[in-house]
Amino acid sequence: MTDITPKPGASSGPDRRTILQTLGAAGVAATWQGNVRAENARAEAATPPSLPVPNDYVEVEMRVNKQPVSMRIDPRTTLLDFLREHMHLTGTKKGCDHGQCGACTVHVNGRRVNSCLSFAATHQGEEITTIEGLGEPEHLHEMQAAFVEHDGYQCGYCTSGQIMSAVALLHEPCGPTNADVRELMSGNICRCGAYNNIVAAIQQVRQGT
Repeated sequence: MTDITPKPGASSGPDRRTILQTLGAAGVAATWQGNVRAENARAEAATPPSLPVPNDYVEVEMRVNKQPVSMRIDPRTTLLDFLREHMHLTGTKKGCDHGQCGACTVHVNGRRVNSCLSFAATHQGEEITTIEGLGEPEHLHEMQAAFVEHDGYQCGYCTSGQIMSAVALLHEPCGPTNADVRELMSGNICRCGAYNNIVAAIQQVRQGT
């Protein structure tokens, strides 16, 4: 019969501590490799490969808030999407996207337009002004200051369009009464119903008080 009893001093293979240390090191290495792969995947997602500009894109040159802009874009891009998605000027809001609410109002050569109804490519060489170009937090346009004073907003979503229309109204033929102001501001909808305060703010600026 063969004697399989380990002889004193003879090694019977890795002990428990060695096995645990080996497994721990393997686990750390696997975790580190997994983290590296995850970081690489996130980096690749954050910086997608640049794509060639399609041949049917058009060159658009204009001035936005007094700064020259030149960019190749899809000719179907609306002025609203150009400002929000390409220029990252998100103060101009996308509301109905059908020209019915006025939230997207901007100035083109000083005149108010619904930017959702206008193609950016049709404004070659023109001057575009958005709410970001009207005033700064430390130096508000007088209309912005009047809206703050009279609480001319509630949720605030329509406010930029309301203010852009109100500023344009200052240079348009408009009668002196509140009803006259309401008529010229009828293209801007406030779903919160702050119309009385909006009219009060506009009248304050019109009267210079």
